[in-house]
Amino acid sequence: MGSWDGFADSPLPIPCSLCCAMIITIDGPAGAGKSSAARALAKRLGFDFLDTGAMYRAVALAGLRAGVNFDDPAAVTQFLAGLHVDVSPGRVVLNGEDVTGAIRTAEVTAVAGRVAANPLVRRYLVGRQREVAAGRNIVCEGRDQGTVAFPDAACKFFLVADPLERARRRQREMAARGEKLTLDEVRQAQAVRDQRDASRDVAPMVPAADAVVLDSTSLSPDEVVDRMEQEVRRRLP
Repeated sequence: MGSWDGFADSPLPIPCSLCCAMIITIDGPAGAGKSSAARALAKRLGFDFLDTGAMYRAVALAGLRAGVNFDDPAAVTQFLAGLHVDVSPGRVVLNGEDVTGAIRTAEVTAVAGRVAANPLVRRYLVGRQREVAAGRNIVCEGRDQGTVAFPDAACKFFLVADPLERARRRQREMAARGEKLTLDEVRQAQAVRDQRDASRDVAPMVPAADAVVLDSTSLSPDEVVDRMEQEVRRRLP
């Protein structure tokens, strides 16, 4: 196996055009409510919305189809060179194909975390995220948006919730897609994912030093967005 390009030691330069618009980041673990909050906040503010998790899922889908060995840096580099991922509200396009539904399958979910931990994949997608955000007022949600992708974002949130409540929310989301898992199965998978995301060497899931940490456990979705909107409007130029 070849050596990895040092992701953390060689960060991508932040384009000057990113400074000309307001970027809001929402990070946190699965089930904390960040995706729905990000969409709702963007709608209230009239901002664009960027679902970075969908981008990682798209790469995972492409990797499954191509049979890529993500432990081989040379193979990953060649694979990414021929990849193009586009996202827009409610739509994910992979090399010209709409894969919005295909990226939500259990097969993709099973490998998406491992693919997302790959340094070359993260470097590629952070670059794409910055391209998408350049010159736009945008709300970006993920796990490293405020720490790695947009460290100079005007407003950063880190959304958390009680693990049991997060598992319940996740189970409901999966049931809506026809995926039937017990609450214990969801909790176990969630614990593994949380540990992996928080402890990985590349872009670990941690709050940015200047992030507003918001616990959504006992808040309604509207209350979460209300608090975020108040903070953002306080910081608007």
